[in-house]
Amino acid sequence: MAVPSVDTSLAGDCLLAQVSGDMIYENQALLRGRFEDLLQHPARCIILDLTQVTFCDSSGLNTLLDLRLQAEQENTVLFLARVPATLRRVLEITGSDQVLRVYDTVTDAQAAWTRKA
Repeated sequence: MAVPSVDTSLAGDCLLAQVSGDMIYENQALLRGRFEDLLQHPARCIILDLTQVTFCDSSGLNTLLDLRLQAEQENTVLFLARVPATLRRVLEITGSDQVLRVYDTVTDAQAAWTRKA
C-alpha cells in the first residue's frame, strides 16, 4: 500500500497539487485532510495532477467528488489532470467524468481556467 502524498506548487494563478500513492479506504482520512488544506489556499483554481496515483477505490473516488463539492462551496474550480488510464476508465464507467473536469495535461487544465476566468 502506497501512502498518499500531496505536493503543491503554483502553476500560473492555479494551485497545482501533485497526488501520488493509493487513494483507498485505508488512506481516506489522510487524503481528505490534505485535500481540505488545498481549499485554504487563496487560489480559486486547483489542479490535481493524478499521474502518480497508483490505485483508486470507491472511497478515493468519493473523496474526489466530495472535494469538488467543497471547492464549489468555496467558489473554487477543481480540475483533474494527467489521470491514469485505469482511473480515467473508472471515472467514465461511473459517470464521474461528467461532473469532474478532466484534462489530459496540466497545461490544458490551465487553459480551461483561463477561458473560464
